[in-house]
Amino acid sequence: MHDTSIRMQAARLAQGLAQHAEAVCRQYLSNGRRTGRYWRVGDVANTPGQSLYVRLYGEGAGKWTDAATGEHGDLLDLIALNLKLSTLGSTLEDARRFLGLPHPSLDHRTQFRARNSLELAQRMFASARPIGGTIGKVYLRRRGITTARDLSALRFHPTCYYRAHEAAPREKRPALLAAVTDLEGRITGVQRTWLDPLGGGKAGIPAPRRALGHLLGNGVRFGAATNVLVAGEGIETVLSLKTVMPTFPMVAALSTSHLAAMILPATLQRLYIACDADAAGWCAFERLAKGARVQGIDVRPLRPALADFNDDLRVLGAAALLEALRVQIAPDDYARFSSCPEE
Repeated sequence: MHDTSIRMQAARLAQGLAQHAEAVCRQYLSNGRRTGRYWRVGDVANTPGQSLYVRLYGEGAGKWTDAATGEHGDLLDLIALNLKLSTLGSTLEDARRFLGLPHPSLDHRTQFRARNSLELAQRMFASARPIGGTIGKVYLRRRGITTARDLSALRFHPTCYYRAHEAAPREKRPALLAAVTDLEGRITGVQRTWLDPLGGGKAGIPAPRRALGHLLGNGVRFGAATNVLVAGEGIETVLSLKTVMPTFPMVAALSTSHLAAMILPATLQRLYIACDADAAGWCAFERLAKGARVQGIDVRPLRPALADFNDDLRVLGAAALLEALRVQIAPDDYARFSSCPEE
Protein backbone atom coordinates (compact mmCIF):
# COMPACT_ATOMS: atom_id res chain seq x y z
CA MET A 1 0.00 0.00 0.00
CA HIS A 2 2.85 2.37 0.81
CA ASP A 3 4.45 1.80 -2.61
CA THR A 4 1.10 2.45 -4.28
CA SER A 5 0.73 5.72 -2.36
CA ILE A 6 4.22 6.85 -3.38
CA ARG A 7 3.51 6.07 -7.03
CA MET A 8 0.26 8.04 -6.86
CA GLN A 9 2.08 11.00 -5.30
CA ALA A 10 4.73 10.85 -8.02
CA ALA A 11 2.10 10.77 -10.77
CA ARG A 12 0.29 13.79 -9.31
CA LEU A 13 3.50 15.77 -8.91
CA ALA A 14 4.65 14.92 -12.43
CA GLN A 15 1.31 16.19 -13.72
CA GLY A 16 1.63 19.36 -11.65
CA LEU A 17 5.13 20.00 -12.95
CA ALA A 18 3.95 19.44 -16.52
CA GLN A 19 1.37 22.20 -16.07
CA HIS A 20 4.27 24.55 -15.28
CA ALA A 21 6.80 23.02 -17.67
CA GLU A 22 8.33 26.30 -18.79
CA ALA A 23 8.78 27.52 -15.21
CA VAL A 24 10.47 24.19 -14.37
CA CYS A 25 12.83 24.63 -17.31
CA ARG A 26 13.66 28.20 -16.34
CA GLN A 27 14.54 27.01 -12.83
CA TYR A 28 16.53 23.85 -13.58
CA LEU A 29 17.64 24.38 -17.20
CA SER A 30 18.35 28.11 -17.17
CA ASN A 31 21.05 27.85 -19.85
CA GLY A 32 18.46 26.73 -22.38
CA ARG A 33 15.90 28.69 -24.34
CA ARG A 34 12.35 28.35 -25.62
CA THR A 35 11.98 27.38 -29.28
CA GLY A 36 8.36 27.15 -30.31
CA ARG A 37 6.67 24.53 -28.10
CA TYR A 38 9.98 23.20 -26.76
CA TRP A 39 12.72 24.16 -24.33
CA ARG A 40 16.16 23.34 -25.77
CA VAL A 41 19.35 22.85 -23.76
CA GLY A 42 22.49 20.70 -23.90
CA ASP A 43 21.66 18.06 -21.28
CA VAL A 44 20.04 17.44 -17.89
CA ALA A 45 23.01 19.05 -16.15
CA ASN A 46 22.04 22.42 -17.74
CA THR A 47 24.94 22.51 -20.20
CA PRO A 48 24.36 25.04 -23.01
CA GLY A 49 23.36 23.38 -26.25
CA GLN A 50 20.43 21.96 -28.23
CA SER A 51 20.50 18.21 -27.67
CA LEU A 52 17.84 17.92 -24.96
CA TYR A 53 14.32 19.13 -25.65
CA VAL A 54 11.35 19.44 -23.30
CA ARG A 55 7.76 19.68 -24.54
CA LEU A 56 6.20 22.76 -22.93
CA TYR A 57 2.57 22.70 -23.99
CA GLY A 58 -0.20 20.44 -25.25
CA GLU A 59 -0.16 16.65 -25.30
CA GLY A 60 3.06 15.30 -23.85
CA ALA A 61 3.87 18.50 -21.92
CA GLY A 62 6.74 17.87 -19.49
CA LYS A 63 8.19 14.96 -21.47
CA TRP A 64 11.82 15.31 -22.48
CA THR A 65 14.36 13.51 -24.63
CA ASP A 66 18.12 13.90 -25.02
CA ALA A 67 18.80 13.15 -28.69
CA ALA A 68 22.50 12.59 -28.02
CA THR A 69 22.17 9.97 -25.28
CA GLY A 70 18.67 8.58 -25.79
CA GLU A 71 17.73 9.48 -22.21
CA HIS A 72 14.10 10.48 -21.75
CA GLY A 73 11.50 10.88 -19.02
CA ASP A 74 9.20 13.31 -17.26
CA LEU A 75 10.03 16.38 -15.21
CA LEU A 76 10.45 14.39 -12.00
CA ASP A 77 13.17 12.39 -13.74
CA LEU A 78 14.73 15.60 -14.96
CA ILE A 79 14.82 17.15 -11.47
CA ALA A 80 16.39 14.00 -10.02
CA LEU A 81 19.11 13.92 -12.68
CA ASN A 82 19.70 17.68 -12.59
CA LEU A 83 20.13 17.79 -8.80
CA LYS A 84 21.75 14.32 -8.59
CA LEU A 85 19.11 13.16 -6.11
CA SER A 86 19.53 9.52 -5.13
CA THR A 87 16.05 8.75 -3.77
CA LEU A 88 12.52 9.19 -5.03
CA GLY A 89 11.52 10.73 -1.71
CA SER A 90 14.02 13.57 -2.05
CA THR A 91 12.90 14.16 -5.64
CA LEU A 92 9.25 14.35 -4.60
CA GLU A 93 10.14 16.74 -1.79
CA ASP A 94 11.96 19.09 -4.19
CA ALA A 95 9.01 18.95 -6.60
CA ARG A 96 6.61 19.84 -3.77
CA ARG A 97 8.82 22.75 -2.76
CA PHE A 98 8.91 24.02 -6.35
CA LEU A 99 5.12 23.78 -6.73
CA GLY A 100 4.45 25.18 -3.27
CA LEU A 101 2.46 22.12 -2.22
CA PRO A 102 1.98 20.78 1.31
CA HIS A 103 3.63 17.56 2.41
CA PRO A 104 1.23 14.56 2.19
CA SER A 105 1.65 13.94 5.92
CA LEU A 106 -0.60 16.97 6.49
CA ASP A 107 -4.24 16.24 7.26
CA HIS A 108 -6.72 15.50 4.49
CA ARG A 109 -8.43 18.88 4.84
CA THR A 110 -5.20 20.74 4.01
CA GLN A 111 -4.56 18.46 1.02
CA PHE A 112 -8.15 18.94 -0.18
CA ARG A 113 -7.77 22.73 -0.09
CA ALA A 114 -4.50 22.55 -2.02
CA ARG A 115 -6.05 20.41 -4.77
CA ASN A 116 -9.11 22.66 -5.06
CA SER A 117 -7.44 26.05 -4.68
CA LEU A 118 -7.59 26.80 -8.41
CA GLU A 119 -11.36 26.31 -8.61
CA LEU A 120 -11.88 28.26 -5.39
CA ALA A 121 -9.79 31.18 -6.69
CA GLN A 122 -11.80 31.33 -9.90
CA ARG A 123 -15.15 31.24 -8.07
CA MET A 124 -14.02 33.86 -5.58
CA PHE A 125 -12.94 36.32 -8.28
CA ALA A 126 -16.12 35.75 -10.29
CA SER A 127 -18.27 36.60 -7.25
CA ALA A 128 -16.53 39.96 -6.66
CA ARG A 129 -17.28 43.30 -8.35
CA PRO A 130 -15.25 46.10 -10.02
CA ILE A 131 -13.38 48.33 -7.57
CA GLY A 132 -14.94 51.65 -8.63
CA GLY A 133 -16.81 53.27 -5.76
CA THR A 134 -15.52 50.77 -3.18
CA ILE A 135 -12.99 50.91 -0.35
CA GLY A 136 -10.72 48.94 -2.68
CA LYS A 137 -10.38 52.10 -4.75
CA VAL A 138 -9.96 54.16 -1.56
CA TYR A 139 -7.13 51.84 -0.46
CA LEU A 140 -5.25 52.41 -3.72
CA ARG A 141 -5.71 56.19 -3.55
CA ARG A 142 -4.33 56.19 -0.01
CA ARG A 143 -1.20 54.61 -1.50
CA GLY A 144 -0.99 57.40 -4.10
CA ILE A 145 -2.20 55.14 -6.91
CA THR A 146 -4.58 56.99 -9.24
CA THR A 147 -4.37 55.10 -12.52
CA ALA A 148 -7.73 54.08 -13.95
CA ARG A 149 -6.35 51.99 -16.82
CA ASP A 150 -6.18 48.22 -17.18
CA LEU A 151 -7.60 47.43 -13.74
CA SER A 152 -9.84 44.52 -14.78
CA ALA A 153 -7.48 42.21 -12.83
CA LEU A 154 -8.68 43.89 -9.60
CA ARG A 155 -12.06 43.39 -7.93
CA PHE A 156 -13.64 44.10 -4.57
CA HIS A 157 -15.33 41.49 -2.39
CA PRO A 158 -17.36 42.91 0.54
CA THR A 159 -17.52 39.61 2.48
CA CYS A 160 -14.39 37.62 1.70
CA TYR A 161 -13.78 34.84 4.24
CA TYR A 162 -10.78 35.22 6.55
CA ARG A 163 -9.44 32.80 9.14
CA ALA A 164 -6.60 33.85 11.44
CA HIS A 165 -5.36 30.25 11.81
CA GLU A 166 -6.54 26.70 11.20
CA ALA A 167 -8.54 26.47 14.41
CA ALA A 168 -10.01 29.98 14.23
CA PRO A 169 -13.59 30.68 13.14
CA ARG A 170 -14.21 32.11 9.69
CA GLU A 171 -14.89 35.83 9.49
CA LYS A 172 -16.38 37.87 6.63
CA ARG A 173 -14.24 40.89 5.80
CA PRO A 174 -13.97 43.29 2.82
CA ALA A 175 -11.05 42.51 0.54
CA LEU A 176 -9.30 43.70 -2.61
CA LEU A 177 -8.88 40.75 -4.97
CA ALA A 178 -6.23 40.47 -7.68
CA ALA A 179 -6.57 37.82 -10.39
CA VAL A 180 -3.42 35.85 -11.22
CA THR A 181 -3.47 34.73 -14.86
CA ASP A 182 -1.29 32.80 -17.30
CA LEU A 183 -0.18 34.07 -20.71
CA GLU A 184 -3.48 32.96 -22.25
CA GLY A 185 -5.47 35.00 -19.72
CA ARG A 186 -6.78 32.04 -17.72
CA ILE A 187 -7.23 32.72 -14.00
CA THR A 188 -4.86 30.46 -12.06
CA GLY A 189 -5.02 32.11 -8.65
CA VAL A 190 -6.05 35.13 -6.64
CA GLN A 191 -4.44 37.39 -4.07
CA ARG A 192 -6.65 38.69 -1.25
CA THR A 193 -5.84 41.90 0.61
CA TRP A 194 -8.27 42.32 3.50
CA LEU A 195 -9.13 45.96 4.15
CA ASP A 196 -10.20 48.18 7.01
CA PRO A 197 -13.97 48.60 6.45
CA LEU A 198 -13.63 52.33 7.28
CA GLY A 199 -11.10 52.85 4.49
CA GLY A 200 -8.05 53.15 6.72
CA GLY A 201 -5.83 50.80 4.73
CA LYS A 202 -5.19 47.12 5.30
CA ALA A 203 -7.22 45.36 7.97
CA GLY A 204 -5.62 45.18 11.41
CA ILE A 205 -5.32 41.39 11.40
CA PRO A 206 -2.27 39.08 11.64
CA ALA A 207 -2.15 38.18 7.94
CA PRO A 208 -4.01 40.80 5.87
CA ARG A 209 -2.66 39.48 2.56
CA ARG A 210 -2.77 35.90 1.27
CA ALA A 211 -2.55 34.25 -2.15
CA LEU A 212 -4.44 31.21 -3.34
CA GLY A 213 -4.09 28.95 -6.40
CA HIS A 214 -1.36 28.26 -8.94
CA LEU A 215 0.97 31.27 -8.88
CA LEU A 216 4.27 30.00 -10.23
CA GLY A 217 5.17 31.52 -13.59
CA ASN A 218 1.99 33.61 -13.66
CA GLY A 219 1.09 37.10 -12.48
CA VAL A 220 -1.43 39.90 -12.03
CA ARG A 221 -1.53 41.63 -15.42
CA PHE A 222 -2.24 45.29 -16.14
CA GLY A 223 -2.44 45.72 -19.90
CA ALA A 224 -1.57 43.32 -22.72
CA ALA A 225 2.15 42.90 -23.38
CA THR A 226 3.54 42.46 -26.88
CA ASN A 227 7.14 43.57 -27.34
CA VAL A 228 7.74 45.44 -24.03
CA LEU A 229 6.78 44.74 -20.43
CA VAL A 230 7.44 45.92 -16.88
CA ALA A 231 7.54 43.11 -14.30
CA GLY A 232 7.60 43.76 -10.57
CA GLU A 233 6.95 42.03 -7.28
CA GLY A 234 3.98 43.63 -5.52
CA ILE A 235 0.74 45.07 -6.87
CA GLU A 236 1.37 48.46 -5.24
CA THR A 237 4.86 48.64 -6.75
CA VAL A 238 3.56 47.92 -10.25
CA LEU A 239 0.53 50.22 -9.96
CA SER A 240 2.76 53.04 -8.72
CA LEU A 241 4.65 52.80 -12.01
CA LYS A 242 1.35 52.47 -13.87
CA THR A 243 0.18 55.73 -12.28
CA VAL A 244 2.90 57.72 -14.06
CA MET A 245 3.11 55.53 -17.19
CA PRO A 246 -0.54 54.44 -17.56
CA THR A 247 -0.34 52.80 -20.99
CA PHE A 248 2.76 50.69 -20.24
CA PRO A 249 1.86 46.95 -19.96
CA MET A 250 2.90 45.61 -16.56
CA VAL A 251 2.67 42.46 -14.44
CA ALA A 252 2.99 41.83 -10.69
CA ALA A 253 4.42 38.46 -9.65
CA LEU A 254 3.38 38.85 -5.95
CA SER A 255 6.71 37.65 -4.46
CA THR A 256 10.42 37.71 -5.22
CA SER A 257 10.50 33.95 -5.84
CA HIS A 258 7.59 34.15 -8.26
CA LEU A 259 9.16 37.15 -9.99
CA ALA A 260 12.29 35.09 -10.64
CA ALA A 261 10.17 32.32 -12.22
CA MET A 262 7.93 34.55 -14.37
CA ILE A 263 7.02 33.07 -17.77
CA LEU A 264 7.46 35.74 -20.44
CA PRO A 265 5.53 36.27 -23.70
CA ALA A 266 7.21 34.78 -26.76
CA THR A 267 6.95 38.15 -28.56
CA LEU A 268 8.80 40.07 -25.85
CA GLN A 269 11.80 42.13 -26.97
CA ARG A 270 12.49 44.34 -23.94
CA LEU A 271 11.82 43.62 -20.28
CA TYR A 272 12.03 46.13 -17.43
CA ILE A 273 12.26 44.56 -13.98
CA ALA A 274 11.15 46.80 -11.12
CA CYS A 275 13.43 45.94 -8.19
CA ASP A 276 12.80 46.64 -4.54
CA ALA A 277 15.83 48.18 -2.86
CA ASP A 278 16.98 45.07 -1.00
CA ALA A 279 19.07 41.96 -1.59
CA ALA A 280 16.05 39.76 -2.30
CA GLY A 281 14.81 42.15 -4.98
CA TRP A 282 18.16 42.21 -6.75
CA CYS A 283 18.48 38.43 -6.55
CA ALA A 284 15.06 38.05 -8.21
CA PHE A 285 16.17 40.50 -10.91
CA GLU A 286 19.31 38.52 -11.66
CA ARG A 287 17.47 35.19 -11.90
CA LEU A 288 14.71 36.50 -14.17
CA ALA A 289 17.17 38.52 -16.25
CA LYS A 290 19.39 35.50 -16.84
CA GLY A 291 16.59 33.45 -18.35
CA ALA A 292 15.23 36.38 -20.36
CA ARG A 293 18.61 37.18 -21.89
CA VAL A 294 19.00 33.58 -23.01
CA GLN A 295 15.80 34.18 -25.00
CA GLY A 296 17.38 37.22 -26.63
CA ILE A 297 15.36 39.74 -24.60
CA ASP A 298 16.88 43.12 -23.72
CA VAL A 299 16.60 43.33 -19.91
CA ARG A 300 16.88 46.54 -17.89
CA PRO A 301 16.43 47.13 -14.15
CA LEU A 302 14.23 49.86 -12.73
CA ARG A 303 15.54 51.04 -9.35
CA PRO A 304 13.60 53.11 -6.81
CA ALA A 305 15.15 56.01 -4.93
CA LEU A 306 13.64 54.81 -1.64
CA ALA A 307 12.65 51.30 -0.48
CA ASP A 308 10.24 50.68 -3.37
CA PHE A 309 8.35 52.56 -6.07
CA ASN A 310 5.27 53.09 -3.93
CA ASP A 311 7.44 54.92 -1.40
CA ASP A 312 8.84 56.99 -4.28
CA LEU A 313 5.32 57.86 -5.46
CA ARG A 314 3.97 58.79 -2.02
CA VAL A 315 7.03 60.60 -0.65
CA LEU A 316 8.66 62.15 -3.71
CA GLY A 317 5.56 62.60 -5.87
CA ALA A 318 4.45 61.52 -9.33
CA ALA A 319 6.47 64.11 -11.23
CA ALA A 320 9.72 63.17 -9.47
CA LEU A 321 9.05 59.45 -10.06
CA LEU A 322 8.40 60.00 -13.75
CA GLU A 323 11.60 62.03 -14.08
CA ALA A 324 13.61 59.30 -12.30
CA LEU A 325 12.24 56.72 -14.72
CA ARG A 326 13.20 58.85 -17.74
CA VAL A 327 16.88 58.00 -17.35
CA GLN A 328 16.20 54.28 -16.78
CA ILE A 329 13.85 53.61 -19.68
CA ALA A 330 14.86 53.48 -23.35
CA PRO A 331 14.03 56.82 -25.04
CA ASP A 332 11.61 55.26 -27.53
CA ASP A 333 9.72 53.46 -24.76
CA TYR A 334 9.63 56.59 -22.63
CA ALA A 335 8.24 58.64 -25.50
CA ARG A 336 5.68 55.93 -26.25
CA PHE A 337 4.38 55.31 -22.74
CA SER A 338 5.07 58.32 -20.51
CA SER A 339 2.12 60.51 -19.64
CA CYS A 340 0.87 62.93 -17.07
CA PRO A 341 -0.48 61.11 -14.04
CA GLU A 342 -4.21 60.38 -14.28
CA GLU A 343 -6.75 61.93 -11.97
